[in-house]
Amino acid sequence: MSLPGASPGPFQVVRNPLGRTSVWPTSRTLPTGWTPAEIFGTRQQCLNAISQNSEVTDQRLPLQRMSFSLMFFGDQEFDGTGDKYRLLQETAKRADRSGFDAIWLPERHFTQFGCLYPSPAVLHAALARETSRISLRAGSVVMPLHHPVRVAEDWAVVDNLSNGRVELAFASGWHPNDFALAPDQYGQRNERMQSGLRQVRQLWRGEAINLRNGTGQTVPVRIYPTPIQPELKVWLTIAGSRESFVQAGRDGFDVLTHLFNQDVEQLAENIGLYRKTRQQHGWPEGSGRVAVALHTFVAQTVDQVIQHAKEPYCEYLRTNLGLLKNLAISRGSEAELEGLSATELDQMLSWAFDKFVGGRSFMGTPQTCQQLIHELLRIGVTEVACLLDFGPSTDTILEHFGQLETLVQQASQCRPAPRDSTV
Repeated sequence: MSLPGASPGPFQVVRNPLGRTSVWPTSRTLPTGWTPAEIFGTRQQCLNAISQNSEVTDQRLPLQRMSFSLMFFGDQEFDGTGDKYRLLQETAKRADRSGFDAIWLPERHFTQFGCLYPSPAVLHAALARETSRISLRAGSVVMPLHHPVRVAEDWAVVDNLSNGRVELAFASGWHPNDFALAPDQYGQRNERMQSGLRQVRQLWRGEAINLRNGTGQTVPVRIYPTPIQPELKVWLTIAGSRESFVQAGRDGFDVLTHLFNQDVEQLAENIGLYRKTRQQHGWPEGSGRVAVALHTFVAQTVDQVIQHAKEPYCEYLRTNLGLLKNLAISRGSEAELEGLSATELDQMLSWAFDKFVGGRSFMGTPQTCQQLIHELLRIGVTEVACLLDFGPSTDTILEHFGQLETLVQQASQCRPAPRDSTV
């Protein structure tokens, strides 16, 4: 960021989401994404403060620790033991004991991709009795497919079973086939999500909403059982849309996102916009959680990661080419995947794996993952959602799960490493 030399001051130290610091006249509006560090004075005093205190960025970061959660989204319907949910159940119990904050379960319909998770409320009802501490989250409720009363009722049951550990991320849905459950909702799915979300929150608070009964009369209804939590904790699932980050900031919702449609710098800009919007609408400065889903396989060496994760990950992408196309677009490549030969597709899949191991996933060693944690902390990410079930076998994931547990325990108290000040 360049400083207009003609301004007489006074000046302030400012920073952007990537951790860069600079000085800026207090009389001028800050550029998008830059925030004050609450250090003021002459231009030279601000420059001296930056040079004398390389940790100014870290001191002003609202983050105290990186949180970690587990996420499931895979297509492995079969397990060697015949137990389809063994990985979910065993890792949930271990995560509950070893410092993870939450478990995310998606809502998926009519496709093998994510086929174990048509109803996150049902599965979380089971996990509520297997765990005692960890938050149970939907990632996500596709709101237009459901009646708000049923969403509120189902999750109120889970909230009671878990003694108040439910949190819900909401999404509008995107695939037309999913809307075979509610075909009239597809054209207005964004509006339906927003109106349904409002009603779910009302019902959760114990308020009544008006509905028509079987004889056409309008009657007030409320839900039972009463949830343990008086206010539902709400997230928005966002693929990378700036408008959605603005909406989440305006309404005070937390954010669940990923790195398929955006790289780390784009995510940094979106988080900066999100936090700025929150502040403009009266939410406390630095508030708002941002969770980023990352494909996860942590091993002691890169060779072990390649041995156990590369082929399963490439097959995972091969059966879900839409994800690969989004990754290619985010990297500046307009690949027409349908026209690729088998050899060209294999090369594309290998390229995708190399990119993810190189910094867009938790597929790596504890050292490489620590580097990514520091980068995400700098830009305002508060949580890593570790997506486990993208292809490695249940036994392989469980065998290496201790590496992830150790990483989480070491990283949960870490702060971002100082970055060189730039003026």
